[in-house]
Amino acid sequence: LQNNDFLRNTVHRHEPPVTAQPIQILVENDEVVVVDKPSSLPVHPCGRFRHNTVIFILGKEHDLKELHTIHRLDRMTSGVLMFAKTTAVSKRIDEQVRERQLEKEYVCRVVGEFPEHEVVCEEPILVVSYKVGVCRVDPKGKSCQTIFQRLSYNGRSSVVRCLPRTGRTHQIRVHLQYLGHPILNDPIYNMEAWGPDRGKGGKIDKTDEELLKALVEEHRSKQSLDVLGISEEDLISNAENEDCGNSSDCTKSARADPVNESSCPAEDTKDPEGDARDPERDHTAACPRNSDGNLETLEKTEEFGSCKNQDGQTGEKGWEEKDPLCVECRITRRDPSPEELVMYLHALRYKGVGFEYCSKMPEWAREDWEE
Repeated sequence: LQNNDFLRNTVHRHEPPVTAQPIQILVENDEVVVVDKPSSLPVHPCGRFRHNTVIFILGKEHDLKELHTIHRLDRMTSGVLMFAKTTAVSKRIDEQVRERQLEKEYVCRVVGEFPEHEVVCEEPILVVSYKVGVCRVDPKGKSCQTIFQRLSYNGRSSVVRCLPRTGRTHQIRVHLQYLGHPILNDPIYNMEAWGPDRGKGGKIDKTDEELLKALVEEHRSKQSLDVLGISEEDLISNAENEDCGNSSDCTKSARADPVNESSCPAEDTKDPEGDARDPERDHTAACPRNSDGNLETLEKTEEFGSCKNQDGQTGEKGWEEKDPLCVECRITRRDPSPEELVMYLHALRYKGVGFEYCSKMPEWAREDWEE
């Protein structure tokens, strides 16, 4: 390298699919921006997500930039999400969070007939894997409390109001699973991998490692690894690492987690209910990139704005480039339906000193709703 040399690096990414539902702005003033977050969108860039995030979309589509995150919602959770416009406002609300002056109300739709009386769950919660975002009830976990009240029952599933008094990782979802009424379409806590009782009463006849592998395999078979924030490439690279043994030519073998660093960091697999700042698909008609890395040919193709797809047909600009070294480029998956990108957990209301923000009840929370 010489002084003044110019280096260019092209990054090849596959962003998981998200819903096309727009982000609705509930309140915007000099202090805060409050939105109704759709399900499937992470709050900020993490893991494989860059463009399809709330922060990025608010900046690009609404020119709302330099926002301060006050609290987070899990990627699959929808509902009220607040951002501060200034550091002073952020610190003020953070203080309310630390003093537990922030009241939160969620609604969800759960399996079966939830008890009519108020249910208080105080089981401690332990994080099994930050990378995959999996927790369970365990005596060694952190203390927490959630209050549940049934709102309606349609003969098969119940709508439940949830009042988390603490903000542990996946608190509402884990407590509902423990009570035997997991969220109807929860892609983690209502899976066969937990056993015949789906984790009811904390009964899990697997080690943490076995549980994680079972969850990964179940989603892999359903072509829904995106839900766990991991890709086929992660699994293949891990398998190669495990096959390496102790060879000095190989990287260190993978740990108990089925994935390495490519999934979202812990803060985004954090609780949809978290009250503080706690610490893959593409289309076959993509344009193949020259395997010899001929940049000049690639630039000419880009200049003309079209390329030939696998069938030899010429497409309009907007084609997707294929990388012969990319595992994801060689995998074709079906597009998920909008229903598959929604989990029935919604942040309905946030209330603090001097403010209260609410969103509308989601459609799936109607008393007469049927799946």
